[in-house]
Amino acid sequence: MIWRKFNGEMILEPIKQSVEEAIIREHEAGHRLKVCIGTDSQVKAHETEFATVIVFLREGRGGFMFIHNESTQINYSIKERMLMEVAKSIEIAYELCDLFTAYHVDMEVHADINTNPQFKSNEALREATGYILGMGFAFKAKPEAFASSSCANKIVN
Repeated sequence: MIWRKFNGEMILEPIKQSVEEAIIREHEAGHRLKVCIGTDSQVKAHETEFATVIVFLREGRGGFMFIHNESTQINYSIKERMLMEVAKSIEIAYELCDLFTAYHVDMEVHADINTNPQFKSNEALREATGYILGMGFAFKAKPEAFASSSCANKIVN
């Protein structure tokens, strides 16, 4: 997987190493961190583009994020696409969760799924909630899921 910073700088080492270095650097600077992981997608012609973000929030001091993009030719239903977004976020959360535990960093998985039943994405809410909570992660959906619905959304659009 290829990751980059918001400024476009490529992250050359494995993402787990980069996240650990960021946590250590921020703790040494005296910042208390919270991490939110989210994925959004956009269908463009015959291609679906996904953007996954790891958002680091410094308590009272702004934040920064790491970004991963990927595209596929697979044509998903809306429910499949929402669950694929959640799966991509969980994959990264699972890879990094031992770091967050070791360094006492709170982490949430954010799903770009609307809690309002009038929206099509709501079809995937029950399954996504069960999947995320079943993995033991804290969870936010729209409108509180800013990592996916704001941060990743800006990257994929």
